Amino acid sequence: MTRWVALVPAEGCEAYGRAKGAVEGVLASGAAPDLPGSFGGPGATWDLTSERPPAEIAAALGLPAPLDTLALTPVRARAVPWSGPRVKRTLLLAVKPDAPAGLVARLEADLLAMPDHIAAIRSWALSRVDRTRTPGRWTHVWEQEFADVAGLTGEYLGHAFHWTCVDRWFDGEVPGGGVVEPLVAHLFRWSGEPVLVDSGVEVDGGVYVDGARSRTRDSG
Repeated sequence: MTRWVALVPAEGCEAYGRAKGAVEGVLASGAAPDLPGSFGGPGATWDLTSERPPAEIAAALGLPAPLDTLALTPVRARAVPWSGPRVKRTLLLAVKPDAPAGLVARLEADLLAMPDHIAAIRSWALSRVDRTRTPGRWTHVWEQEFADVAGLTGEYLGHAFHWTCVDRWFDGEVPGGGVVEPLVAHLFRWSGEPVLVDSGVEVDGGVYVDGARSRTRDSG
């Protein structure tokens, strides 16, 4: 079973979200238009957990293939149980091909530290893109769930930890930083149900335990 993020046009995107129960091998499926303020995508995000790639699921539904598809290899994740609508945010990024492995590890560690500092983040997941299955520009996917848009656009994006510890990896003018390519996709949408859930998908060599990997975060 694989988690996928697929990018589709906004018009009619909800039809992709109906795959669960309609197509064999689909554990979870949800799609909705990206909200104003999103950028870098074609209009909607489709979150899918399935045994088959999104293009095959779309074909089974009689829908066009996604415009971009990413197979996710989880690094670390935490699913916080809570009910009700939520904002699901997806950040697609690509580290530079010549970025030293040590700096990429520090980028990942700083992303993983954000939920410890930013209370607005509920559930979250950091994944690397399986580029053997879905080759393309993206290397990482950083996902979060928020109670509302303000949690993302206010507390998250404006938090001191974001600006002092994370933003440097995206800024090519910072010495020792700038390991991320300038082009990113910042996408967020409403979901009526949890997207980042304890699905039993392997995480960092283990599995979710009560919604989180049962070990502490690696240092830098």
